Amino acid sequence: MPKLRLTTQRESVFNNEVISKFELFNSLFLTLPFYKIKDTGTLLPLFFKSCEDGIKQGQKPAQVIEEFFAKYTSYTDRKDIVDLLFRFIQYIERQVVLFDAVEDASFTKLNTTDEQSTLAFILKKNADNKTMLSKIERLIDDLSLRLVLTAHPTQFYPGNVLAIITDLTQAIKENDITSINSLLQQLGKTPFFNKKSPTPVDEALNLTWFLENVFYFAAANIQEEIDQNLDEYNLETKKILELGFWPGGDRDGNPNVHSDTTVEVSKMLRQILFRCYYRDFRVIKRRITFRGVEENIAKLNDVLYANAFDQGIEIEDISVQLKEGLNKIKDTLLEEHEGLFVDLVNDLIRKIELYGNYFASLDIRQDSRVLRKVHEFCRQNKPISSLYPADYDKLSEADKLKHISFKEASINFASAPDELTKDTIETIKEIKGIQKRNGERACHRFIISNCQQASDILQLMELFLWNGWSKDTLTIDFVPLFETVNDLKGAADIMETLYSNPFYKAHLASRGNKQDIMLGYSDSTKDGGYLMANWSIFNGKTSLSAVAEKHNIQLAFFDGRGGPPARGGGKTHRFYASMGKEIANKNIQLTVQGQTISSQYGSVESAEFNIEQLINAGITSGLKEKHNILLDPENKVLLDAMAEDGYKAFVDLREHPLFVSYLEKLSPLKLLSQANISSRPVKRNGGGEMKLEDLRAISFVTAWSMLKQNVPGFYGMGTAMKNQEKAGNWGKVVKVYEDSDYLKTIVDNCMMSMSKSDFAITAHLASDKEFGSFWTQLHNEFELTKEMLLKLSGQPTLMANYPVDKRSIATRERIILPLVLIQHFALEKLQHDQNATDQKALEKLSVRTVFGIVNAGRNLA
Repeated sequence: MPKLRLTTQRESVFNNEVISKFELFNSLFLTLPFYKIKDTGTLLPLFFKSCEDGIKQGQKPAQVIEEFFAKYTSYTDRKDIVDLLFRFIQYIERQVVLFDAVEDASFTKLNTTDEQSTLAFILKKNADNKTMLSKIERLIDDLSLRLVLTAHPTQFYPGNVLAIITDLTQAIKENDITSINSLLQQLGKTPFFNKKSPTPVDEALNLTWFLENVFYFAAANIQEEIDQNLDEYNLETKKILELGFWPGGDRDGNPNVHSDTTVEVSKMLRQILFRCYYRDFRVIKRRITFRGVEENIAKLNDVLYANAFDQGIEIEDISVQLKEGLNKIKDTLLEEHEGLFVDLVNDLIRKIELYGNYFASLDIRQDSRVLRKVHEFCRQNKPISSLYPADYDKLSEADKLKHISFKEASINFASAPDELTKDTIETIKEIKGIQKRNGERACHRFIISNCQQASDILQLMELFLWNGWSKDTLTIDFVPLFETVNDLKGAADIMETLYSNPFYKAHLASRGNKQDIMLGYSDSTKDGGYLMANWSIFNGKTSLSAVAEKHNIQLAFFDGRGGPPARGGGKTHRFYASMGKEIANKNIQLTVQGQTISSQYGSVESAEFNIEQLINAGITSGLKEKHNILLDPENKVLLDAMAEDGYKAFVDLREHPLFVSYLEKLSPLKLLSQANISSRPVKRNGGGEMKLEDLRAISFVTAWSMLKQNVPGFYGMGTAMKNQEKAGNWGKVVKVYEDSDYLKTIVDNCMMSMSKSDFAITAHLASDKEFGSFWTQLHNEFELTKEMLLKLSGQPTLMANYPVDKRSIATRERIILPLVLIQHFALEKLQHDQNATDQKALEKLSVRTVFGIVNAGRNLA
């Protein structure tokens, strides 16, 4: 009953604080004095209605739009029609921003942490139980959370728009109509898109907005709360949260990231951090004007100012020096001034302990195939050439391992390497400089994507030893990334080989016997479908945990999560809370990317809430340490069969001869590179033919979301469940679902993905000569999955257990319905011959709709 009352209260708050306010401010928005506002503001509501009615009647997008123009306008010229559609797009983009701001302004009223899962409640509950307090202390000592911001191209808002959204959210909180009106006008005149593609450094700079304006404060606030809670019970505190950063370091498939990019981004992160430090120190300087601190205040002011603004100084890691200076000021305040303003000093010390000299740790990532070629090139040069046989690359894995000797060497290059090889070698050398300037934690992980064998890791270690590093100073953590279904199956054997290798074992010992392993959700879903991807990762984590425990290795899984459920997104904290004791879960690491950054970490309040949820998930799952019932033989056999059926269904679809052409012709897949939102190509093989294996997972998922079909987020689930029902196992499936929080999370996230689908928009394709049967196949699986999920969960509609989230999604989908139809209208016209001018205008029209659709979905791509 209490849960029912809470849900009802949240719905009421959502209706009053979000829906009502959005409708009010939206009506104001439509009357703002912009270019040709009268036409746009008057016609847009009619266009919305035409779109909704047209879809209900099963009309094609082109038919809906052409009938609208014939009925409500006098426009007949293609240029005038396209011009008005562009103005509609601009308005709807800003309506999405307005809805975001209204919803974010109500965040604290809509979201409350379950009190029973908070650290404060857990400590209070066990205050008289010394055994439990000791367990909590050990758990916190082991616990860590690492959020890694990535450069994946679905963060569409530039920094100036993010700043407007922040101010607009605050104005809405305060019901400041004058400011709201001004900010809406500013929003209307501010461009939402780039005229040219950003460089990797541009991407990094755009993303640092969140570091500087959100995480800098939110992480420190969370750490302060943890410190206070533990101090109250005389427990030793610990730094739990760490930030990671990929822009400038992630060169997997991105030809535009180079060693100088990595160095420039590392310096930029440091300088922005010191500007944050200096901003805080100015407050300290303004308040602490007492005797006895003048000299230390002056010294710190000069040091912080120089590091924040002087481009010419020689930079080095001065975090220890800063803390020493601040602690001297703190001691003086406590001894001579009754501790006045000591909280300001403590706050800055806490931030320096969190962020050091680097702000966020810069990860390096490269594909194993590239690294193998670099190793091959280095082996051709003295003195390395004498250590390897000429046919080394053709040897078996076992024979390769016999030849890897880990000799330190200084290579004499007989010939110039190609650009990619040269960049890899230079990057390995530059990491040492980054560590010297910013501290070891500034850049200490090298991620090997497409890792398929132990030698991929060991050969990379050799590359370090051949290019400026020694065995005693190899301050690098080597992180294998397992992505495909087959890679996940072999992952435990690879790690067994590594843990048994004497050199690698010694290296791990020097790193505290800690091993990070990255698991990729995006490519595993693209490879095997939604259910198989999740189940493969679950099984992979189980086997990898067992191997690590056998070798006494402290394992941390680094989850490569995208925004949508199809790429590992969704209710993330529930996912971590549902882990059993068989899976290493004390160190939570995950990527945060695209719209997930702005939607979940776009404000200090939302960032604090989501960070706290993840930390609480780690604590509560650690205290429970329940056996995961999915590992019981009967249940595992059941899920194995379901995953295999889902996999077969998805692979059959993926191998359909129309699969790629369906996406090419009916979605803006081929045009995504024109969006100018990323330095990274849409696919890996450059300008060649569109092949599924070369297509990036993010582009793959985005294309399906533009079609409002979200196939990677559900396809095969319905077939898998229906097959079990036919086999007489439905009762077992229901029992496992009821008993397993992990399976509930998979189902809930699948429902979320399906809630953002609308096959009615493309229903006209059912009679299409080329794609009719293919569309029908997709639609049938969608309806089957929906039927089986509702039957399994006992819910009357998708996401019925989350009525506020359901209403938010429905509202957002309604806002952007015209964008979807405009996009499909443009794509439909592009299938016919157009003159050069119309071709360019229609392509631009299609691309521009992507921004608003993805922004509204918040985790669509």
